[in-house]
Amino acid sequence: MASLPVRVAMLHPVSDNDPVDEPDHYFTAEPSGDSKPRTVEFELSGRRFELKSSSGVFSSSRLDPGTAALLAKAPFPDPGRTVLDLGCGYGPIALALAELASATVYAVDVNSRALELARHNADMRGLTDRVTVLASDEVPDDLQFDEIWSNPPIRVGKQSLHNLLSHWLPRLRPGGTAWLVVARHKGGDSVITWLNEQGYEAGKYASKKGYRVVRVVRPA
Repeated sequence: MASLPVRVAMLHPVSDNDPVDEPDHYFTAEPSGDSKPRTVEFELSGRRFELKSSSGVFSSSRLDPGTAALLAKAPFPDPGRTVLDLGCGYGPIALALAELASATVYAVDVNSRALELARHNADMRGLTDRVTVLASDEVPDDLQFDEIWSNPPIRVGKQSLHNLLSHWLPRLRPGGTAWLVVARHKGGDSVITWLNEQGYEAGKYASKKGYRVVRVVRPA
């Protein structure tokens, strides 16, 4: 599908006084802190999204700038494509692809609170027929994807990140494409080098505000 004329706007940008997440618990299975409900609002291609969020999940107070860069720069999939949203959080990527590109999306995370929020948000937007929210170990072994979209958890460390990508990228169909976003100062270029060493065709597709949007193709 050709790139949409995407404009991503955070309707209520956070300030230095807004609450932030603890640095280490959004990629744990069971966040230890109490849930503090929040709402994240943004516009994408003229469509307003108002999603339920909470403390204990990734970028709970706003649309993450990396996610915004990915949605703004990567071309949306053709209608009917099967897509994996890897590390879905409360669901902004999955819901955008299902609603704006009519994709069939499997939204995956390890964080139980994120999964609950993503299911709620899919239900509120009437997208449960296109968005399936699963824990990582619930994805059927024989399921392959036309595309993978991810703002991966860089904070887990390089080896854990490599293990994560090594597990999921082979689930692409031959010739399938993954779209990743990584901050340049957090190893965006080194991720590209490593992916090419693993036999994928990887390269920088676009840049936005310090983020690399990376295109990864599984050879046919």
